[in-house]
Amino acid sequence: MSPTGSVTETNPQDRSIYSVKPALEVFDNPSPSRNYTNSITVEEFTSVCPKTGLPDFGTITIDYVADKTCIELKSLKYYFLSFRNRGIFYEAVINEILDDLVAACQPRFMEITGEFTARGGISSTITATHRKEGFEFTP
Repeated sequence: MSPTGSVTETNPQDRSIYSVKPALEVFDNPSPSRNYTNSITVEEFTSVCPKTGLPDFGTITIDYVADKTCIELKSLKYYFLSFRNRGIFYEAVINEILDDLVAACQPRFMEITGEFTARGGISSTITATHRKEGFEFTP
């Protein structure tokens, strides 16, 4: 803090945790021989409309059947915060999240659903799915 009480910034790029997409962390699946569904809900997702620059809000739901590793939630929280100031379409958000999470934990099955709040009287729900080849399980 400066003597006047205001915050001084030495590096403008360090001022936000939202400027860089952090690494997703995983941990060993405690029951890798069992198919079970892990459901994670992120109720306060935010990004920016690339056309208008206005904020977008939504709820993201992740349903997955882990294989060898599971997603660590603190890293997932910071990962989602990285979208806060990004201009990105709903469809791109959901597909990017799916790609990143599949790359991080290599699940047997994963489905990402984004329910975005109404803009101009129109609300959108986007769903993207990944299934390992040969995996047969209905969560």
